[in-house]
Amino acid sequence: MGGRSQVLASRGHPSREINMADAPRTVLISGCSSGIGLELAVQLAHDHRQRYQVVATMRDLGKKGALEAAAGEALGQTLTVAQLDVCSDESVAQCLSCIQGGEVDVLVNNAGVGLVGPLEGLSLAAMQNVFDTNFFGAVRLVRAVLPGMKKRRKGHIVVVSSVMGLQGVVFNEVYAASKFALEGFFESLAVQLLQFNIFITLVEPGPVVTDFEGKLLEQVSTAEFPDTDPDTLHYFRDFYLPASRELFRSVGQSPQDVAQVIVKVISSPRPPLRRQTNARYTPLAALKAVDPSGSLYVRTSHRLLFRWTRFLNLGLRCLACGCLRIRIWPR
Repeated sequence: MGGRSQVLASRGHPSREINMADAPRTVLISGCSSGIGLELAVQLAHDHRQRYQVVATMRDLGKKGALEAAAGEALGQTLTVAQLDVCSDESVAQCLSCIQGGEVDVLVNNAGVGLVGPLEGLSLAAMQNVFDTNFFGAVRLVRAVLPGMKKRRKGHIVVVSSVMGLQGVVFNEVYAASKFALEGFFESLAVQLLQFNIFITLVEPGPVVTDFEGKLLEQVSTAEFPDTDPDTLHYFRDFYLPASRELFRSVGQSPQDVAQVIVKVISSPRPPLRRQTNARYTPLAALKAVDPSGSLYVRTSHRLLFRWTRFLNLGLRCLACGCLRIRIWPR
């Protein structure tokens, strides 16, 4: 039942005659050229019960080599690679036209871009690009698959959000704003979609260790950031960047770990609305619940970064070496 023919469209084909209870679920994933998307696509495609037909997409098919190599024998069987630019209506329509009946059982909105740095040094065009991909790209895909899900009265929409969709992080204002937008949009939509037996899950990773993140931090460390005052550049380069590197080293998760969490969410009969993947972030997220005004979180974050730097670094290093014996296991 795991052949490629079950995913690719057949023009004029009558409605499905196979037993739908035994049919694999079609999972469409955006942003699969690397990182979480690649790992998730491979893990689902290698499901030992063959419960999924994976359509792993990316904007640039020239980058499909790593995915195809990782997929191995699943390629062409339980995994199909397709081109998809979430910023293009035409690309979304073309991608869905290659799926049998255009029917998507599980949509995973994973495509995203980052933006880090002093606000004054970032262009509006760069900010708009973040929202075009992270927010409007996800909305565009949902609008495309939702009519079919509503008609069938079943479906699951998974959104790779971030802990930055729950709490602001200094020098990540635009990226955090795009994730806050996702959280508000999909929480609102979830209420309506329960009437159609469609579930939404916001998956909220903390720092994820990838080549992309490493290169991004390296690039911004030498960037000029025009129109930014010397004090702000000092705080960014000498306070934020060292703390960020230490954070990734100490509590960063691998894409494989995050993908495992998403696999379990997808296989759940009653998926949760939210699922954080990194238990070490629970205390920080709890600060906002303890003090709804938000002042406690802002003051604590400010002091840790700018006043209690040694304490922050010591705590992160203890997490890294294991002396606090806190470990993360995907649920």
